Order: sequence, then structure tokens, then C-alpha cells
Amino acid sequence: RPPAVQSSRRFLESANTKHNDLKIVGSTTFPVKIYVKLNHNSPRILCVTNRLRNSELIDPVFQWHGPGGDIVAENSSVKITPTGTLIFRHFKYDLSGIYTCSLVFKPTAEQAEKNYLLKYVIYAYSDPNFYYEFTARYHAAPCNSIYNISFEKKLLQILSKLVIELSCEVTLLKSECHHVKMQKAGLQNEIFFTFTVSSLDTEKTSNPCQQQNCDTAKRLKKAKDLIERFFNQQVEVLGKRSEPLPEIYYIEGTLQMVWVNRCYPGYGINALIHPDCPDCCVVCSPGSYNPHDGVHCLQCNHTLIYGAAKC
Repeated sequence: RPPAVQSSRRFLESANTKHNDLKIVGSTTFPVKIYVKLNHNSPRILCVTNRLRNSELIDPVFQWHGPGGDIVAENSSVKITPTGTLIFRHFKYDLSGIYTCSLVFKPTAEQAEKNYLLKYVIYAYSDPNFYYEFTARYHAAPCNSIYNISFEKKLLQILSKLVIELSCEVTLLKSECHHVKMQKAGLQNEIFFTFTVSSLDTEKTSNPCQQQNCDTAKRLKKAKDLIERFFNQQVEVLGKRSEPLPEIYYIEGTLQMVWVNRCYPGYGINALIHPDCPDCCVVCSPGSYNPHDGVHCLQCNHTLIYGAAKC
């Protein structure tokens, strides 16, 4: 079966061997959007339309033009085949932009030359980086007590040790002590904890993990399971106690967890602009930027580059 051809569809999972021969053709009527995963090779971008692909072209001349000007010589990041096909190696975000290919050929030896101009918009993308956000409540000492502060530090140390071997880290977002009126027990002091569990390799660098065996999702899933087990064990230990409860203890059933998506600075998720890559973190286009680990490219008329992290 011949390799798949796409005219305006996305290109994803470019690292997979079965996709290495994927070919994308151009169009004379609209720009073709192409999505290339960061640090991966691109599909084969053909300088022909779908109709011309199987036609005989006499004396064809191909000329590619990119954001940096004419593409003439092969280098470590780009290759042009003798038949005018453009291929990127280890695609970087700053290669994103508008590319055009000029095709000049004769339909027959007797006919005059024909000239086609094909336009492509190539975007770098990465998979969303995500983390887990937990909330939990503890019965506490009086809100101004130093015991609450020392307990908070100890709890964070325990949680951090649980996940460190998975190259994950725990970060405290919020710790608040409140007076809570209970129906039968009167006023109680409770600490409301909010903390995140994230991957160290994605948390500490602006570049996605490049190792072949780097599976952030699996490591974070294990870290989440360890933390949930830790809180369940606290409930079991308290249930076996015969003496009165300690002053500070976990309140059963209060552990809640949400999955939070985020993109690296300079990238965003937008299914309206990129319907063929709706869940991808796509490089922000000129006129937009993403300064933090959010998921949206914000409008900024001053940005003239792809992947802007500041306005």
C-alpha cells in the first residue's frame, strides 16, 4: 500500500517508524498546515499538488523559501531531495513559520512553462506537560500554634521522599488554617492543604524530555498512587488506635485530586486555530505569547516571532 498523503491534515507522531514515509502535498488555493513534533523529524513535504503528484513533469525546477530566506544547501536540520521534497531533522521551534515552494515545469516538451507557488505553515508542537493538584484537610492544633507549622514541614518531607525516586517533586501551593463549625462537635481547627505533584525533568527545564525512555505520564501515575496510598494508610492507622486521636490528623475522605494540563512557555493549546492538532501544545504564532506554564497563547501585537514567551 502506498504511503499516506495528506493535503491539509496534521502530521503527528513523526518519530514512529511507520510514519517515516508520510508525505504531505501542497495546494495553490490555501496554505497547508503541518505540525512537527519538537526534536523529531518532519514528514516528507512535497513541492507538488495532489493533482500533479502523479503527473509527468518535464524539466522541473523547485525552489524552497522559508522564514530565513531561500533554502539552497542541505545542512544538519534540513534536507531537500532532488525531486524537491523538503525534510526537517530534529525540528526546533524556531524553524516554525511560513514556507513556500516555487515549481516551474513543462507539461509537455512542446508546451510553455508553467509556474506554481505552494504555501505551507509549519508549526512545532509538543505533548502537554501536566501535573496533579491535590487538596487535603487535617484536624489541627489552634491556628496560631507552632505545631501546625512543624507538622506542615514534616508532611511535605514525607510526601517528597515518597516520589523522589520517580523523579517527581511535591510543591506546596497553599496551607491555610480555618475554624470550621461542626454540627455535633462545635468549632474545629482545620488545615486546608493544596499541593502539586510534578515531574522534575519537565518542571526544571523549558525543553521537553528528550530521552527515549522518558515516560512522564507513567511516573506521575505511580507518584499519584503512592500519595493516595499514604493517605489511605493514615485512615487505617487512626482506625486501629484505642487511645484518643492525636491533635493533628488527616480527615478521612478529604483528599481530592485533579489533572492539570500545561504547555511550556511559548506554546499553547487552541482547538479552534489548530483543529488538526486540538490537544497539542503548538508554538505560539506571531502576535501571541505564553509567558508561563499555562495552556493559552495570549494576544500581543509586539511579538513578531514564533514561540514568544514574553510580550
